[in-house]
Amino acid sequence: MLPFHDVVADDFSEVNDLIIRQLYSDVGLVENIGHYLIEAGGKRLRPLMVLLCARALGYTGKHHLDLAAVIEFIHSATLLHDDVVDTSTLRRGRPTANAEWGNAPSVLVGDFLYSRAFQMMVAIGNMDIMTILSRTTNIIAEGEVQQLVNAKDPDLTEAGYLQVIEKKTAVLFAAACEVGAVVAGADASTRKALSQYGMEVGIAFQLVDDALDYKGDAEALGKNVGDDLAEGKPTLPLIHAMAKAPGADRELIRNAISQGDASQLSQVVAIVEATGAMEYTLAAARAAVARALEALTALPDSRFRTALADVAEFATGRNH
Repeated sequence: MLPFHDVVADDFSEVNDLIIRQLYSDVGLVENIGHYLIEAGGKRLRPLMVLLCARALGYTGKHHLDLAAVIEFIHSATLLHDDVVDTSTLRRGRPTANAEWGNAPSVLVGDFLYSRAFQMMVAIGNMDIMTILSRTTNIIAEGEVQQLVNAKDPDLTEAGYLQVIEKKTAVLFAAACEVGAVVAGADASTRKALSQYGMEVGIAFQLVDDALDYKGDAEALGKNVGDDLAEGKPTLPLIHAMAKAPGADRELIRNAISQGDASQLSQVVAIVEATGAMEYTLAAARAAVARALEALTALPDSRFRTALADVAEFATGRNH
């Protein structure tokens, strides 16, 4: 775990235990795949943000633990579905669930995790929370479909790209923070500020992820470098590189995107670097972090707010 987890270490331990308990099923394959995915670890930033936001607002109950588990289940369900859609074979340094068990079980267990998440949120009985999370899952699904539509389209604009990452990735960060505020009884302006904080952190994380696909180390990332190019995903490093590169280089990237071809990855990386596209992408991430930190001023000063600021800063200072 990272240092900012330590601030809510006891809560986090309880959430991990709760997640394992809530994976129960009479069907062994459901538990096997669920445990395989959850036990792979990861940074667990989304559930962490629920805990930190609730505690930053003085919450002393237990529902934030349930909500943290709900957020992790929703996120895990999207990962299962994503890996099938993207035909991914490696995640967090291990074979993906679809590589181990096949596509059909992965999709169906993803559905199980979604439905278990909704069972848990219904048990909490807060209509605001149910509204936020039902809207969020709908937006995520819409973002996934839009990303699929955008695949192999070298003419995608920067605005179109940002719209997708807000829907596909950042909205769940925003929801995690907002439900933490709701369960703590925060007023509307505080809820809005924390939702904005989460949205900006989510944007920063996705921007850095997309940059690392052309700069990172496969072992540190836990996934194959160049996967985005092989899937024909026009991410910001490529969009900016095409806008700045001379004709032949621009056409090389356009063809790589339209064909979903990573065979010339080294040449693409060189163009991305030469056009300043990597720095442009990372600068966009740093700008999002600055907006996130500004939104945090809505919270009273505390070790929990400091940890939230550290999470935001971590977004741009990582290699995985």
